[in-house]
Amino acid sequence: MSRCGLIGTITSDIITAEDGPGAAREGAVAAGARTFHTIGGILYQAAALSGLGVPAALFSHCGEAIRPDVEAIIGDWQTLDRSGLAFVPGPGNRVVLRYTERSREREEVLESVVPPLDPEPVLRALPGLDFLMMVFNSGFDISLPDWRKIVSKAACPIWFDIHSLALEPRVGAHRNYRALPDWPEWVKGVTYLQANRQEVGCLMGHPERWADEGEIRDFFRRAIAAGVRAIFMTMGKDGVLAATLEEIRRVPAPVASEVVDATGCGDVFAAASVDGLLRGEPEFQAAAAGVGLATQAVAVSGLRETFSLASRASHRESAIIKDRRS
Repeated sequence: MSRCGLIGTITSDIITAEDGPGAAREGAVAAGARTFHTIGGILYQAAALSGLGVPAALFSHCGEAIRPDVEAIIGDWQTLDRSGLAFVPGPGNRVVLRYTERSREREEVLESVVPPLDPEPVLRALPGLDFLMMVFNSGFDISLPDWRKIVSKAACPIWFDIHSLALEPRVGAHRNYRALPDWPEWVKGVTYLQANRQEVGCLMGHPERWADEGEIRDFFRRAIAAGVRAIFMTMGKDGVLAATLEEIRRVPAPVASEVVDATGCGDVFAAASVDGLLRGEPEFQAAAAGVGLATQAVAVSGLRETFSLASRASHRESAIIKDRRS
């Protein structure tokens, strides 16, 4: 069975939702002001991949302080290879997130950070990988020279999620979005690229606002010219705008039956899309499956429920395939 490498950072998140319903926005939390703690970051992709039954090798740094919580959560994820998971002294990547109705995007303070990933374990594992996912959960996850080493040696498709790379590299204070003029250097050699509307604005030099339609199309053209096969711009409840060399197509999201917590839904989208790509589905079909599972994910909260959701989806898919063959 195909094996996916997964690079990113495990985070310890303190999340506050304020000012009523926010589920319509990207990454928002359900109605009502509340504060809660959760383990997150790259483990959302790991939860979805593991639930879907995809063998995944995790390469990540995690703070020793949250080791018991992390080990308790991932202990039952049988398809997850943890040999690339390193525990480092201290609290780890501790993030304070706040969602409000007054702003389109969340407010984020990174209180502490782990060292960037050493590329050597990834480089040693590359010959045995059929796919590689790189997700920037902190913006400090890996250095550009080390990332280029990995890309230059990878013979498999690569999924790259810009995410926190578009935030100011600041610890201990609110992180604003920033322009990222060197994004082609990060993206060169990548097969699939993921970013939301705010992040595309950053890549196009306008961190203060979402990219407009013309800028989005220009970004798509530039990314494809850099060698990217498909770009997926996530749009929350509006689904995903997907682009290839031949076509730009909106992949709509179904109406969510219930909204509990949309944290990690973009991660679930990515994992489910990669699952489809690994099974040979075309890009738009894989994205549709990703959007479908991400929409279901707003009705659950946390890593354990995300894993269970993906596992149920995998069992349903297996049952459908069995019925078709019988």
